[in-house]
Amino acid sequence: MNLNDFEKTSHSGLYISKDSHPKFGQKYIARFQYDRKRYVKVLGYTKRDNLSIKTAIELMQSFKDSVIPKVEEKITKQEDKLSTKDNETLIKLKEENDFLKSILGDYKNLNPQVLNEGIQKIYDLEALKKYQIELIKLQNWLEKENKRMIILFEGRDASGKGGAIRRITRYMNNKHYRVVALGKPTETQRNQWFLQRYIEHFPTGGEIVLFDRSWYNRAMVEPIFGFCTPEEHEIFMEDIVNFEQDLVRQGMILIKLYFSVSKEEQKRRFDRRIQDPLRQWKFSEVDMQAQDLWDEFSEKKYEMLRRTTSRSAPWHIVRSDNKHLARLEAMKIILNSVDYDGRNYSLDFDENEEINISVQRELLQMRKTKDY
Repeated sequence: MNLNDFEKTSHSGLYISKDSHPKFGQKYIARFQYDRKRYVKVLGYTKRDNLSIKTAIELMQSFKDSVIPKVEEKITKQEDKLSTKDNETLIKLKEENDFLKSILGDYKNLNPQVLNEGIQKIYDLEALKKYQIELIKLQNWLEKENKRMIILFEGRDASGKGGAIRRITRYMNNKHYRVVALGKPTETQRNQWFLQRYIEHFPTGGEIVLFDRSWYNRAMVEPIFGFCTPEEHEIFMEDIVNFEQDLVRQGMILIKLYFSVSKEEQKRRFDRRIQDPLRQWKFSEVDMQAQDLWDEFSEKKYEMLRRTTSRSAPWHIVRSDNKHLARLEAMKIILNSVDYDGRNYSLDFDENEEINISVQRELLQMRKTKDY
């Protein structure tokens, strides 16, 4: 319908055709806009329907009345629907708010950072549980097959070794694992073969021994602080690979984990130990020198990784600035070392290449920077 064929009447919205049909006469149409929508309707003809302008106006008004209430009714229904939806949303939000308050308690008196860390820790612990179940299966398999396993945890101070050990052993059967953290050697031990005091703690069949620092003290800590002579250090570096190869050849499952923390993150953790009364006991005289001796430790670390990794006993480098991801990756490394019974293949056992770093990649990074 072309509006150019019509002309306005004296009544707004009412149009009449310019040309008259020989049989029907002129055509009346109603045209108006409401709520951003345009409505058009043919009302009739002057001859065929005996329409006068007065009758046409009445028909147009009737058409308007039939349209506008329906539109308003639709709008009202939409408003009612929105109002109902808003009320449901508010009720749901209130229920959620009440539920969270019942769990969090007097959360307003807590430091928001402490609260956030605590909540995140819950999610992290839940994420580890599936792998902790697998560790129990691994432990059962070792006992069944009468296998022995040694896991070495090495790394700088505050690199996260202790926390990883606690998460790994959290649900294990404590009858079949031991955590060994040896202190300073006694005078008797100083006069023994260096490795003898470690061998005394080796596992029997079906047992896991986790060394929180190991014989690799002689590769890094002892030469830096003068606890061994250069000759003793060199003898160790020359002999240790063959020693570990013999262990593996005799059936020992040997896993070597190096937790690699950045200098910046180590400092942050040291500062926290100093400021937090619950952690101050962790801070030692050796820790006080760790940052100043960073480069010296880096040089020894580089030499240790380069000379003591082997096909039978490789180093696994775990970037540990993110403690949760480091713990998760350490569990994966341990679980992937053995084809135990009942493995849950729906879990992700693939290495995270941003956390689990190859020795070659770590050495390359250390040649560029000593931040790790």
